[in-house]
Amino acid sequence: MSTQNEIVILGASFAGLGAAHYFLKHILPLLKSQGDGKYHVTLIDSSSHFYFRVGSPRSMVSKQMIPDSKLFLPIADGFKQYSTSDFTFTQATAIDWDPNSRTVTITLAHSGKSKTLNYHALILATGTRTATPLTSLHGDHSTSQSALDAMNEKLLTAASVIVGGGGPSGVETAGEIGHQLNGYAGWLRARPSNPKARITLYSGSDKMLPMLRPAASRQAEAYLAKVGVDVVHGVKVTGSEARDDGQTVVRFANGEERAVDVYVPSVGVTPNTGFVPPGLKNERGYVKTNTQTLRVDEAGPRVYAIGDVGSYTRGGVMDIYDAIPVVMTNVKADLVAGSSVTDEKGRARVQDRLYEPNLKETQIVPVGRSKGVGAVFGWKLPSLMVWLIKGRDYMVAQAPVMLNGTKWEKESKWTPRDG
Repeated sequence: MSTQNEIVILGASFAGLGAAHYFLKHILPLLKSQGDGKYHVTLIDSSSHFYFRVGSPRSMVSKQMIPDSKLFLPIADGFKQYSTSDFTFTQATAIDWDPNSRTVTITLAHSGKSKTLNYHALILATGTRTATPLTSLHGDHSTSQSALDAMNEKLLTAASVIVGGGGPSGVETAGEIGHQLNGYAGWLRARPSNPKARITLYSGSDKMLPMLRPAASRQAEAYLAKVGVDVVHGVKVTGSEARDDGQTVVRFANGEERAVDVYVPSVGVTPNTGFVPPGLKNERGYVKTNTQTLRVDEAGPRVYAIGDVGSYTRGGVMDIYDAIPVVMTNVKADLVAGSSVTDEKGRARVQDRLYEPNLKETQIVPVGRSKGVGAVFGWKLPSLMVWLIKGRDYMVAQAPVMLNGTKWEKESKWTPRDG
C-alpha cells in the first residue's frame, strides 16, 4: 500500500496560493510518475476568501469603484481544476507547530475543534497583518469587508482625517481619501480651492516612501497637496483611542494629540507567527529563513518559508514572485532526493536553487486617481505609466490570475550550476 506524504501549506495569500499551484502543476506530476508513494497538498488559511488587498486604498473610499467581488475571491474556487485526491483546502488557523514530531495543530473555523496534521513537507506562507483589517486580513474576510463598509460610511461625513505612516499604503490611502473628499486642484493651483476635509498624513520620518529616491517622495507630496492632503514629517503616531462620540483621538510621540473623524493606521506590520516556536523566530518575530535556499534549516528537513513571514525578505508582492520559483525548485529537489530516483537526470534536480533579492529601486505608488510615482528596477516611471500600470484600477484584474494559478502555468526555467 502506498504511503501518504502530506504537503502542508500554511497561508493562502499571494505566497501560499503561488506555492500550492506551482506544486500541483509542476512537482506533483513528476512525483506521480516516479510511483514512490502518494502525495497530497493541504492548504490552510483562516479566511475562506483571498483578499487582493492591493486594491484596498480605493475600495475603502468607494466600493462602487472597487466592489467586494473584485477583492474577495473564494479560495476553493481557484483549485477546482485539481482532483480532490490531490488537494484539500481547509479554513482553519494554525495554533501550534512541533518540528520534532513534524506536526501542525489547527483550529477549524466552522467547528472550533482542534486537529493535528502530520506533514512530510511544510511551507510557511502566513504573511503579515497590518494594524487594521482595512488593509489586511484579520481572520475571516468578512471582518475586512465590514471594515471597508464602515469606512465608506464614515467618509461620507468626515471633516477631519489622519493617516499614520508614510509608506506606500499610507500615501495611497491619503491620496484616495483626498481625491474622494476634496477633488483635484486645477491646472494652475497647488491645492483644491474649496476642500471638504482637513486631511493630514504623518510620515513618522524625514520623508515618505523610503524605498524610492528623494525626488519621488517630494513629487508624491506635491501630488498629495493637489488633493488637499497636508504632510507632516518627523512626528510619529504612537497610539489611538476611539471615543463614544465617534471620533478617534490620535496620540503622537511629541506628547500632542488630535481628535479626528477618521484615523487610518498605516504604520508597520506584524508577522503571523504566533504558532511558531520561539527558537525559530528572530527578534522581530519573523521565521528564521536561510537567505539563499529559503529553507527553515533549524526546523528539520523539508520546511520552508516564503513571502513576508520569512526573515529573508524586504516584503512585497514582487519579491514573492521572485521567491516562489526558488523555494519550489528546492521543494522539488528535496522530494526527489528522498524518493527512489537514482538516474543521473534525477540527481541533477537535487542541486539547490539560490534566491537573489532584487535590491534595485522598485515600487509603484498611485497618488489619487490620476497621478503617481514609482520606479522599476531602478528606472523612474512617469506619472502616466504609474496610472496605466496600477492607478486606474489597482490591478484588480490580477486577483483571479493569482487565485487560479494562471501566473504559474509554466515552470520557471533553471539550469543547475556545473560542479
